[in-house]
Amino acid sequence: MDWSSTLLLLFIFFIVCIILNYIKIFKEKATLPPGPMPVPFLGNLLQLNTNDIVSTLMKLKDKYGPVFTLYFGPKPGIVICGYRAMKEALIDQNEVFGDRGEYPVFLNFVGDHDIAFTNGEKAKIRRRFAILTLRNFGMGKRSIEERILEEAHFLIKEFKETKGSPVSLTSYLAHSVSNVICSIVYGNRFDYNDKRLKAITDSIFNNFSIMSSMWGTIYNMYPDIMEYVPGPHKKMKKYFQDIYDITEDFIKHHEKTLDPKNPRDYIDCFLIKIKEEMDNPDSAFYIKSLPRTIQNLIFGGTETVSTTLRYGILILMKYPEIAEKIQEEIDNVVGRDRSPSIADRNQMPYTEATIYEIMRFCDVIPLSLPRKLSQNTVFRGFSIPKATHLMPSAPSYTHHRQRIGDSDIISRYTCCNIFRIFQSVNNVVSLWSGKRICLGESLARMELFLFFTALLQNFTFKPVISKDELNIQPTGTGLGSIPPTYKCCILSR
Repeated sequence: MDWSSTLLLLFIFFIVCIILNYIKIFKEKATLPPGPMPVPFLGNLLQLNTNDIVSTLMKLKDKYGPVFTLYFGPKPGIVICGYRAMKEALIDQNEVFGDRGEYPVFLNFVGDHDIAFTNGEKAKIRRRFAILTLRNFGMGKRSIEERILEEAHFLIKEFKETKGSPVSLTSYLAHSVSNVICSIVYGNRFDYNDKRLKAITDSIFNNFSIMSSMWGTIYNMYPDIMEYVPGPHKKMKKYFQDIYDITEDFIKHHEKTLDPKNPRDYIDCFLIKIKEEMDNPDSAFYIKSLPRTIQNLIFGGTETVSTTLRYGILILMKYPEIAEKIQEEIDNVVGRDRSPSIADRNQMPYTEATIYEIMRFCDVIPLSLPRKLSQNTVFRGFSIPKATHLMPSAPSYTHHRQRIGDSDIISRYTCCNIFRIFQSVNNVVSLWSGKRICLGESLARMELFLFFTALLQNFTFKPVISKDELNIQPTGTGLGSIPPTYKCCILSR
């Protein structure tokens, strides 16, 4: 057979594959919600802005409605927008829509041993154990409030040493926030100059940045292919390993010094559980799963809060009149001679409303983590098969970044609007309740209030450029919304 015949056969084979793929797509779309027409293999990739998926989804929502189908690569997924539609799925049919969807940027590195990215009874047991252990070590209680304030004091000391010189806040905030969860997991906080703390926060920041970029988005669509493609995504394994190595050193030390009657931290509690279930061959607690669950806790307990703080300070520099009003409220309620407390929150409606508005605008994890259907179901008249991925879009309800920048921004924080702002965010938070509620949601709320209040009590943050030149639009919205890099001057009040 000559080359021309071979090429002809290959061409025919290629055309047949495309035709069969289109037949498959048409059969799938016949029962699924409406959406843009995909192409074989690529799906709707060419119609997505991989650097800002949220904006793309909002445009598609306007065209196709609150429930539509989008092909993330060769497989179809369902996007759900708006509070009513999300409530129907995530609350009213929580069992059906409650499984975690595959998320390769995490799952390919933590394996089937964690509490956040896997399904099954073992993952549920580890999750319940983590919630109980975190509560026992103070999450949501007075003791964790004291830990947060302790870190805030260390952070204030570090900021004072900058003496008003331009600095980036990224490492400062990450170190302080990470130390709160590290004190629960590892049993002690780190000095800010400790190389281990820097390795942890740098690894988390770098991975979060990659996952929130085009590279992370494409990796989730084509994980097998992307393993052979060069790019920043190839560094994710190293960053995960850096945290594992530190964690394994702590685990080895804890094994040698363990006192089952006096657990010091999360690691001790997990090791005790392993010993208790040594004779259970199907136990959810084994040594390989310990560093994986710690990875979940450290990542979740560091990046979301520190990114929100970093984003929030940028916004307050853009609108200094809002920062001044917060500081006035702090002076009236807390004063300058004591630290703020959670008890002050009820007397500080303007500060609380501003924090909620910052959360709304930032939307650090705008699309949450993917879910998938645990069984075949009918949703809003559409037959959706088992294992179909679901992407809930919180920004579609909170009007993502819609209002910040308006000339009447102050009016969004008047007393008559406070309930609406709280309701907007709380309704969305309630959507993540149930089987997949965020483990550290109460801790994160405490941290945001105490850190913001303590910092604004002591400092005024000034941009190094004109406030009108400050850009507050995110640099990436894949997994997360990341604020632009910036420097500022930290001036003592």
